Amino acid sequence: MLRAVAAVLAAGLLGAGCAATDPGPALTVRDGGGALLTQVPLSAPEFAVSYRNSLYGTVAEERYRVADGGRFGLVELAADQLAVLEEYYAVPGPVRAAPGGDRRSWVAEPRDHPVFSELSIAATALGERTLLVPGHAPVPLPSLVTDGVTVVLDIEEH
Repeated sequence: MLRAVAAVLAAGLLGAGCAATDPGPALTVRDGGGALLTQVPLSAPEFAVSYRNSLYGTVAEERYRVADGGRFGLVELAADQLAVLEEYYAVPGPVRAAPGGDRRSWVAEPRDHPVFSELSIAATALGERTLLVPGHAPVPLPSLVTDGVTVVLDIEEH
């Protein structure tokens, strides 16, 4: 009986410790079948997915902001090459030089600011898709995939 009580108390303390150290939303990456590949706690309400643009061969980013209800919206596009934004994305407004300290050279607003509850993307070695979450090391997506190439990004409470 005493062991059972101790086990329940220990489990409660471990659960409380997890909640205290990792509260709030996390960006999850699942395979096409729904298995969890990784999750990254979101200490800020934004993240980005960088990739090597297949047409221009340079790095670009899609930058997202977390919204209510586990959704996230595309808020900015960034690229090393101006043509990626003007021609490939055909952004509707002006392309601006990125502010000092930005990872990319150019930034622009996306056409429609789409909002997602989840986002399926290809995690191929050629595209070099990588998650960029403030406060965490970059997460290369191709190294996570073992079956197929599709991964699903989602915001989940943990």
